Amino acid sequence: MRIGLFGGTFDPPHQAHLAAALLALKRLKLDRVWWLVTPGNPLKNTGDLAPLPKRIAAARALTHHPRIDVTGLEAVIKTRYTYDTISWLLARCPGVRFVWIMGADNLRSFHRWQKWRKIAELVPIVVIDRLGPSLYAAASPAGNVLARARIPEYIAAALPDRKAPVWAFLHGLKSPLSSTALRALRTRRSPGKSKNPKSSGKKRGSKTQRRKTAAKARKRLARKKRKT
Repeated sequence: MRIGLFGGTFDPPHQAHLAAALLALKRLKLDRVWWLVTPGNPLKNTGDLAPLPKRIAAARALTHHPRIDVTGLEAVIKTRYTYDTISWLLARCPGVRFVWIMGADNLRSFHRWQKWRKIAELVPIVVIDRLGPSLYAAASPAGNVLARARIPEYIAAALPDRKAPVWAFLHGLKSPLSSTALRALRTRRSPGKSKNPKSSGKKRGSKTQRRKTAAKARKRLARKKRKT
């Protein structure tokens, strides 16, 4: 069996994620793609991440594909780094030919991943075209180190059968969508929502105060009339 491993925080998952998974599924002739929704990325600030169950549910709602499985495996097996996750899978699925799927933006920072060279020695890697990062991803530190292990795109279908280290670059996906940008947009909107109740509360409070002041004035006027 040939299975693609597509890891990430997926916060939020979007159509470019799905398109990348489907491109790998088709071009590499994979049997399945497993989305590994991670509890958090060690290289990024995870303070504003949506809860893991919510991200898994959103990814499943987005994919809804018979050959794509969305999992929270890393939270279950208590792994934090990709190397440990892949090692765990290889030890328990000896007959499966795994391929690690990553976007071109991840190849740019791949040299910062823990044991990235050993990851490249564990499984074949496919890098999916991204708008922008693709222009210089192959020239990244990891791209230069692994340059000799790259195979032409036209034989990418053979990638799962090859012994690592080996990788291929798949072109054809040009989406500007980014989880980072979508998450930033969500963060910008949240403070606005939290301010509205306060501002509306102030308006309601000022109206209530005016009514109380008017009521007191009427009472004073009534008392004066009774005295006269």
